[in-house]
Order: sequence, then structure tokens, then C-alpha cells
Amino acid sequence: VSMKKMIFLLLTAVSLSAVVYAQPGGGFQRQTAEERVARVHQKLDSAFKLEPAKLATLDTALTVLYKKQDARMQEIFSGGERPDRETMMAERQKYMDAQEEILKAVLTAEQYAIWKEKIQPSMRPQRPGGGGGGRGEGGGQQ
Repeated sequence: VSMKKMIFLLLTAVSLSAVVYAQPGGGFQRQTAEERVARVHQKLDSAFKLEPAKLATLDTALTVLYKKQDARMQEIFSGGERPDRETMMAERQKYMDAQEEILKAVLTAEQYAIWKEKIQPSMRPQRPGGGGGGRGEGGGQQ
């Protein structure tokens, strides 16, 4: 992976973040950008023992991306009305795609495949049990 590509991705993330910047507050408790970066950093470092320079580049690019995402979500929800599902899914996909590009620039193809198959699924938030799911009445798969 070329250093030019990593720098390009970093600059892209920085320029995107300059467009929208978050205000403090929000309607729901969520991990900060730094907490999310630390989770990804820890998982990747423990799985692949990446070079410190690659981890630093990754941390910076993801921090910028996650802060931009937080700002955009706050902007969407500050309008008073709840946005429709399609809008939210499109916004989420945009940031997921950007994260994937950042990771592809830092990881080898083999490492990226392991990330997609094993590590990323383990990082999805686990919802507490209770409302729906596979147990109890009508709990079949859809």
C-alpha cells in the first residue's frame, strides 16, 4: 500500500470534516469518535501487529471520519423530525464505505479479508435481550 494513497485518504477525510463540524450534545448516548477509533486500533493491532506509522495514519483518518459522521448525524437529527429509514441507511453506508477505503489503504488484502469476515462482525454493538429475537413467542428467523 502506497504512502501516497494513505495520505490522499487522510486529506480526503480532513477536507470532508471541514464541511460540517459537530456541536456538543445529541439525543442519544454513543461512543465518542476517539472511543470508536481506540476499539478499531486495539482489534487491528492485536490481530495483525501493524507498524506504528500505519496505526497512527489509521487512527488519524478514522478520527476525522468518525467526527464528520457524528456531526452529520447531529445535523440530521437537529431538524426536529426523525429522518426516514432510507436517508439514514444511505448516510450510514456513505461512512461505512469511507471506512472500508481507509482500511483497504492500510491493510493487506489478506488482512482486510480477515477484518471483514471475523473482526468487523465481532465489533457490532450487541443489543440487550428482551424485545424480539429468536426466543419466546413468534421468534423465528425472518
